[in-house]
Amino acid sequence: MKFDVMTLFPEMIEDYCSHSIMKRALDNEIFSVNTINPRDYTLDKHRKVDDTPYGGGAGMVLMAQPYVDAYEAVQKVESSVTIMLSPQGEPLNDNIVNELAKFEQVILMCGHYEGFDERIRDIIKPREISLGDFVLTGGELPALCLIDAVSRKIEGTLGKIESADEDSFSNGLLEYPHYTKPREYRGLAVPEVLLNGNHKEINEFRLQKSLERTKLKRPDLYEKWRKISS
Repeated sequence: MKFDVMTLFPEMIEDYCSHSIMKRALDNEIFSVNTINPRDYTLDKHRKVDDTPYGGGAGMVLMAQPYVDAYEAVQKVESSVTIMLSPQGEPLNDNIVNELAKFEQVILMCGHYEGFDERIRDIIKPREISLGDFVLTGGELPALCLIDAVSRKIEGTLGKIESADEDSFSNGLLEYPHYTKPREYRGLAVPEVLLNGNHKEINEFRLQKSLERTKLKRPDLYEKWRKISS
């Protein structure tokens, strides 16, 4: 898997990916992360990539030329998908993450200011994805969230791929509660069923807790799961 990130702030992407699980996976060449700065492709001698909007209004708009040229300079593979991080996009969820994990290359476009010149969309025709119904200063945080989420689905990123298989949303439910040492803390003890070594009972306990937690915290997901399971 290869992630190519178009960003005005490559250090934000590179810094996050230089720690913890991400760094280990990159060092082991499980996937790669490459940054492309549109400023390197602008024709403006001051490396300008934005300008005032036609028709007036507040803020600045990202210019088409630097972004289109930067995008066209990215070497594409056959199994490639281009994502524009945008509040106008479809909300990111586990189904989309699983879908993106099947590609060999994910190209991510990070916006800033008032957004992209519409002709960038017209020419590149990216798939637009959002983290939710709110607006951030730039697309780097959403891009990192997507890289993190997708990379977890790639064999070798986590110690055990089962860790991703048991995450919240992987089966339509929120994840069950976890416990570690000590067995008792401030009067709260680890449930006995987790200590008896009976894996069938442990799995049943965890499923029940997932159902209870989902019903309480995300009744919408619970009802969807119940309909599918009935």
